[in-house]
Amino acid sequence: MMRIGGHFHVDNPLAEAARAKADAVQFFLGDPQGWKAPVIPGGDPAAVTDAYARAGVDIYIHAPYVVNVATANNRIRIPSRKILGQQLGAAASIGAKGLIVHGGHVTAGTSQADGLENWRKAVERIERPLPMLIENTAGGNGAMARSLDSIARLWETVTAAAGDAGDVGFCLDTCHANSAGIGLADVVDRIKAITGRIDLVHCNNSRDEFGSGADRHASLDSGTIDPAVILDVVRAAGAPVICETPDERLAADIAYLKANLPGS
Repeated sequence: MMRIGGHFHVDNPLAEAARAKADAVQFFLGDPQGWKAPVIPGGDPAAVTDAYARAGVDIYIHAPYVVNVATANNRIRIPSRKILGQQLGAAASIGAKGLIVHGGHVTAGTSQADGLENWRKAVERIERPLPMLIENTAGGNGAMARSLDSIARLWETVTAAAGDAGDVGFCLDTCHANSAGIGLADVVDRIKAITGRIDLVHCNNSRDEFGSGADRHASLDSGTIDPAVILDVVRAAGAPVICETPDERLAADIAYLKANLPGS
């Protein structure tokens, strides 16, 4: 059965999941724009694990947006490695299925090769007690996971560094792919040709046009992407789904997916 849920920006995601009839939740363990250590909701990892298990709701954690292990800036790269390791450990402690992290970027004057080398070092040094899911991004000239070519280079580097651990996966964001100029009609086949897997789908429409480079999510029935195309991506991926659409439409978007995806 396909697991469908959403990203909830509330103190008690489980209660919101129940109201939205979600099978899965995604949330942050603290400030998504901050560098502080992750905070477990309620402070007791075992209690969180038990509560979600009893409710039959899967947990996914999104790493803070500030994380950028690719950069040459030591004041960002080194704290990024530290907090990424902390986030992975905290997510594992509450029974999360995976931790989603953006591919990051290099600044002007820094080569993509340097960014890949920084990713290699990070993967070799960070303990991963649960899958780390790398997410494609929407824009930025120095982005490490925007185009299919850049995703392929990053994936090759990361999986080589991880070896046979099997704890690195991929999260496909539909809004990001569309904004990056990657056609959604065959995006699943093209991503799987690179990674061999899709572990999670961030199911989002876009407020902006194809190839815009903008990362502005829209509810499934109100963006520039045909909702039928988004449904086709979800079916083809065959992976759990998290909607990151506006809060006021999140429950409706979850209901829309459940109504239009048999077996969900």
